[in-house]
Amino acid sequence: MTFAYEIRPEQDQDHSAVRRVQALAFDDPEQVPELVDALRGAPGANAPISLVATRHDQVVGHVMLSACRLDSQPRLVDVLSLSPLGVHPDHQRHGVGTQLIKAALKAADDRGVPLVFLEGSPTYYGTRGFQRASACGFRSPSLRIPDPAFQVAKLSSYEPWMTGTFVYSESFWANDCVGLRDPELFARIAAQD
Repeated sequence: MTFAYEIRPEQDQDHSAVRRVQALAFDDPEQVPELVDALRGAPGANAPISLVATRHDQVVGHVMLSACRLDSQPRLVDVLSLSPLGVHPDHQRHGVGTQLIKAALKAADDRGVPLVFLEGSPTYYGTRGFQRASACGFRSPSLRIPDPAFQVAKLSSYEPWMTGTFVYSESFWANDCVGLRDPELFARIAAQD
């Protein structure tokens, strides 16, 4: 069942609620919430897009898009990474994530961003505007990202010459949030190939 959620830009007073949602969504009180904090203030050509989903004025979901680069042959291209996407466990499977992704991609498209990359389930994101990045001419930034999980959404300002290697911002590396360190999880996602 899909409920009505308000999707709006994150505000300063939402920070603690966003930390709580991300900690619960990822069952990790530190790594992902710290990534969100780092990405809010990270330098980049594109300002972060940070959206929350609320129900009855309570933050129940959050998505962030942050500045990254595509190392393309003709020149660097400013792109975004969709990470993290977190939904409070009590609100999962109600369409919150889908609504956040849709709003995030629209906000990126409205800014003229050509590409949005992510690491995630091809089953989930493949029905929400993303496709396998390697099949579109993009190279992963890490060997720890299973090929099916490395995905891209091409937006309206995308041009065919935009191919190359996706490069995460320093915040992802500093917070060890690139690729999978769990060999079993890596194998399960790679098996979705």
